Amino acid sequence: MEDNRAAGARQARDLVRVAFAPAGVALVIIAAVTLIQLLIANSDMTGALGAIASMWLGVHQVPVSIGGRELGVMPLLPALLMIWATARSTARATTPHSSWLVVRWVVASALGGPLLMAAIALAVIHDASSVITELQTPSALRAFLSVLVVHAAGAGIGVWSRVGPRALAAASLPFWLGDSVRAASAGLLALLGLSGLVAAGSLVVHWSTMQELYGITDSIFGEFSLTLLSMLYAPNVIVGTAAMAVGSSAHIGFATFSSFTVFGGDIPALPVLAAVPRPPLGPVWVALLIIGASSGVAVGQQCARRALPLLAAAAKLLVAAVGGTLVMSLLAYAGSGQLGNFGHVGVDQGALLVGVFFWFAVVGGITVVMSGGIMRRPRRIKPRPAPAAAVEEPADFAGVFDDDRLSEDAEGEDAIPSDSADSGDVPPGDVGAPGDPTEPDAPAGGDAPPPAEPERRASERDSGD
Repeated sequence: MEDNRAAGARQARDLVRVAFAPAGVALVIIAAVTLIQLLIANSDMTGALGAIASMWLGVHQVPVSIGGRELGVMPLLPALLMIWATARSTARATTPHSSWLVVRWVVASALGGPLLMAAIALAVIHDASSVITELQTPSALRAFLSVLVVHAAGAGIGVWSRVGPRALAAASLPFWLGDSVRAASAGLLALLGLSGLVAAGSLVVHWSTMQELYGITDSIFGEFSLTLLSMLYAPNVIVGTAAMAVGSSAHIGFATFSSFTVFGGDIPALPVLAAVPRPPLGPVWVALLIIGASSGVAVGQQCARRALPLLAAAAKLLVAAVGGTLVMSLLAYAGSGQLGNFGHVGVDQGALLVGVFFWFAVVGGITVVMSGGIMRRPRRIKPRPAPAAAVEEPADFAGVFDDDRLSEDAEGEDAIPSDSADSGDVPPGDVGAPGDPTEPDAPAGGDAPPPAEPERRASERDSGD
């Protein structure tokens, strides 16, 4: 009984930790940063709770409206960290042998706690908007939907890492579905990682432009704030670079950037944006397409690790390509939005979908074929025709004749006397010489023949008859 109570208390603590730990830690960090900024700026604490609640919703990609200006382009780094924290907490609360009831409770806790905190944040912002008139309450539907998507992604990743293979077996899904997920992840990591290297190299090339952007502030705290803000928006820049690498384009207001052309325009004074190309565009930027091809090769290599028949291998590759395309499109959508007077910031979604799917499916398919990821069916061996049997004579009467011949031979052998050797070379039908006392037809035996009777006279022979 005590063991059951201890296990129940431990499970309850795990569920509470899953529900409130990631979102609670984010709230504490946001509150600390907000209070430090207010203290450094020598500002009062009026509306501090509203600012904290708005920033907490901003971590979940909820737009913030201040003074009629909408800040819809939210940084991706906090959202990615929130997804990672949720995945880690759900993975720790789940074991590979957990029952489906426990798994459902873990997922429900991972979603229920943040949704409750989102409702509280909306109420705080609505109350603070009565004091700070410039602060506007965001859309409740958008707020709940954004929070749900962020934490659902984290909970799904964490639970899948524990019970993914068992879930595939229970749902009777193809066994190669896990390979497709791994291939899509490898392709996305290759695409975003190489794009990050290109963005970092572009920052080094445009170092003078980045120093000019830092020159808008004269204080160390201002430079620190710009550096922190650039770090938060670095994933947004990487996603834009990845869009250019697959053949799409990114835009900041009227300024448009792609691997083939650049249209200039006003951009925000953010140091990380010094990585964007300047017109006229050099031919080196066309080499960005190599990144898209490399990501397709990564997808194909992962799909080719386990060779399958043609249809199964094609299905595995298509699932990986579609999954990677949807995730990339979701990241691009999350990093897009309105940016005050600058206009809309984002990427061309249509070209992004086509580009990512093309590189993942076409280049990945070529890689699968070249890497031996398609299992050839064994050739069917055609059975050789059996040789024609030799025509045999009917054995109905032949056997009878053979049996008669064998029986006659046996009778002839029995008729031959066995002591023919004792009688010399005289044939059995011949009679002995005159005066030989033995009968010619006397049987030959092992004992000596009996003495022959004296020949009777003719008169005795006649009288005896």
